[in-house]
Amino acid sequence: MYNYRLIIFLMLLFIPVSYPFAEGAPAKTGKQAITNSQFTKIDKTFTSRGDKLKAWLYLPAGVSKPPVVVMAHGFGGQRWMRLPAYAEHFARMGMAVFLFDYRGFNDSEGSPRNYINPSRHLEDWDAAIAYVKKLDTVDANRMALWGTSFSGGHVVVEAAKHPEVRAVVSQVPFTDGISTMWHYITTDPVFALKGTCHGLADIFSSLFTKNRHTVRIAGRPGEAFAMMCQPDTMSGLMKLVGTDEKKFEKDNYCPGNIVFTLGLYRPISYAEKVACPTLVIGAETDTLFPPAGPKKMADRMKKATYLSMPMNHFEPYVDEPFEKLVRVMGDFLKANLTMKAAGGR
Repeated sequence: MYNYRLIIFLMLLFIPVSYPFAEGAPAKTGKQAITNSQFTKIDKTFTSRGDKLKAWLYLPAGVSKPPVVVMAHGFGGQRWMRLPAYAEHFARMGMAVFLFDYRGFNDSEGSPRNYINPSRHLEDWDAAIAYVKKLDTVDANRMALWGTSFSGGHVVVEAAKHPEVRAVVSQVPFTDGISTMWHYITTDPVFALKGTCHGLADIFSSLFTKNRHTVRIAGRPGEAFAMMCQPDTMSGLMKLVGTDEKKFEKDNYCPGNIVFTLGLYRPISYAEKVACPTLVIGAETDTLFPPAGPKKMADRMKKATYLSMPMNHFEPYVDEPFEKLVRVMGDFLKANLTMKAAGGR
């Protein structure tokens, strides 16, 4: 045991800790039952593996038993980070939206905090889908899944497991951990080596202590190690979250073993099993994931529609790309959820 502790001490001595050990962070929540002339937004709570997860349910005004879109964020994202803009648009079109946070994120229960883990996220997706099926205010027989970035891969895996899903939207998705890791190994080997060291530090820390070794989720080149640290990362994120950087930094950490679990996660391997219509959106100048990945995944699907735009990974959420894509998504969902026309914008 003393040898193990010596190893941990030496690793933590020579590996800079990128962020303090995981602690709780202030939550961003919504008000109970916000209503306007076009939709009602209701706070919801459901359970995944014994933890209470928080969500918002958007119900369109004047629509009985509307189809429903289940939605969650990507790599380290929380539901308040720009996703309400999509949810509100779909609600104005006559669709219900169930937007949730993963365990350990925002005001959802779960430990460790901000734990980015594909298997854990997929369990939460399963729990959300099961919960929505029990809601008497929506028509769960007309259910779609919507994901972006990391969750753009999750929705492909979930659709393969749930043939009852009627449609999928996958925006700038993470598709293949192997090709992503190889991309970083060949283009930025120093980054890959640092990531490996942080991942090992977290594994040792979780095995032999009560703490986790954490890394920053996002940062700039030259700063302390971050999982996402391309030149366009922080500027893009700040537009997305709509808050100042100091507030964002309070939750800008995750356990370091994501370095390894990321490389083993391959949503593209589920693509052939997805039977429902799927809209896959690629970013032609994506610097986080190999930009050819979304097209490769779409080509494996039975009923995929592929759309690419000259944008980076963070541009779909705001300004002109958002305005164009949210309309394309809405039309795609409306067509495949067999709903009557309703008042959208």
